[in-house]
Amino acid sequence: MSKKSTRSAKGAGTIRQRSDGRWEARYVAGLDPKTGKQIRKSIYGTSQKEVRQALTRKLCEVDEGFYMGLDVDITLEDWLDIWIREYSIDKKYSTLKGYKAQIKKHINPALGNYTLQSLTPIMIQRFLNNLSKPDENGEVLSPKSVKNVYVILRAALSQAVENEYIVKNPCRNAKLPKVYKKQVKPLTDEQVKEFLVASQQDAVYGPMLRMILFTGLREGEAMGVTWDCVDFDSGTVVINKQLQRRPEKDGGTVLTSVKNGKTRPLKPAPYVMQLLKARYFEQIMQSRVAGPAWEGWKTEEEHKHAFVFTNEVGRHLIPKRTYLRFKKIAKEIGAPDARVHDLRHTYAVLSLQNGDDVKTVQTNLGHASAAFTLDVYGHVSDRMQRESSDRMENYIKSLTAVQ
Repeated sequence: MSKKSTRSAKGAGTIRQRSDGRWEARYVAGLDPKTGKQIRKSIYGTSQKEVRQALTRKLCEVDEGFYMGLDVDITLEDWLDIWIREYSIDKKYSTLKGYKAQIKKHINPALGNYTLQSLTPIMIQRFLNNLSKPDENGEVLSPKSVKNVYVILRAALSQAVENEYIVKNPCRNAKLPKVYKKQVKPLTDEQVKEFLVASQQDAVYGPMLRMILFTGLREGEAMGVTWDCVDFDSGTVVINKQLQRRPEKDGGTVLTSVKNGKTRPLKPAPYVMQLLKARYFEQIMQSRVAGPAWEGWKTEEEHKHAFVFTNEVGRHLIPKRTYLRFKKIAKEIGAPDARVHDLRHTYAVLSLQNGDDVKTVQTNLGHASAAFTLDVYGHVSDRMQRESSDRMENYIKSLTAVQ
C-alpha cells in the first residue's frame, strides 16, 4: 500500500499512512532540556479521522500547558547545572559561587536524583523542614540559610515552568521557618576611642580600618579605593568598585562593581580626608624606600589609578590578613567577637545617634533602599531614647512658659 501524508489543519503536525495500513500523526511536544532538540511524539490509529482528532486534542493540551510531553528523565541535578550555566549568567561571581555551594551541599544530596516532573510540594516542604533539623554533627542551619536555599530552588524551578518542562512550581506555597534579625553589635564609645589608639600601631592595615569605621565602607570597597577616586579639593571620595579575591582558576584577585552596582560619592568627615592625605604622602615615601622593589606604580599616570591602601612595596591588601589584624585589635579593646563588618555597623549607629537622617545613612552605606536601612538599624538605642525624651521635655517646658 502506498504511503499517504497530509498536514494537520493548523500545520503543527503531520499525518501519514504507514506501510502496515495504520495512520500515524507526528508532532513536536517540546524541547529536550539536555540537548535543546525538539521532542517528537507519535499518535497511531486505524483511520485518518481518528488520528486527526487525537492530534487536535494533543496539540490543544500542549498549547494550554496541560501536557508537557517530556519523555526524557531529566533530574533536578541536571537541570540545576543547566540553570546555572544558561540562565544565571547575569549574576555576580560571588552570587554564583554561593548558588553552587548551596546546590552542592544541600539541594543535590537530598533532591538531585529526582526528575523534575516527580517533584511535589510535599517533597519540597519535607526537604526544607529537614534543613532546620540538626545534621550528623549536631549543626543546625539558620532560618536565613534555609531561606537562601529555598530562593535558589524556587528560581531554578520557576525557569523550568517558563520553559514548559513542568506545569507548576512545587516550591510555590512552601512554608519557611521564621527569620529572626540578628541584633547588630556596634562598638561602644569607649571601644571606639581604644580602637583609634590600638589601630595606630598597625601602619599597614590600621589606616584602612579607621576609614571603614568612619565611612561605613564594606571591606572590599575600602580595599578597592584608588587615588583617582579621591578629590582633596572637594573633600569627596567616589566608591565605584571593590576588590574581590577569587581562586586563580577564576581570575585571581580582581576589581568588580560594588554590591548593588551603583557608584556613590561620599563626603566624609575632614578627619577621613586628613587620613587619606597622610596616607598619600606616606605611600610616596614607601615607594622611595622600596626603590626597584616597589610594585604600586611605575609612572605618574599609573599612580593616579593606584590603590590607596597597600603594603610596604605597593601591593594591595589581603582580606585574610585584614581579618587577622582586626581580630588582634578587637581583642585588645575588649571586643574579641567583633568582625570587620561591625565597624560598618558602628558607623551607621554613630551616624544615626549624631542626627543623620535615614536617607543620608542609606546613601552613605550604599543600601538599595532606606527601608532596608531602617530594617537593620531601626532599633532605637538608649542614648537616642534619652535624647528624644529630653527634646520633648524641653518642648513641653517651652509651652508651659508661654501660658
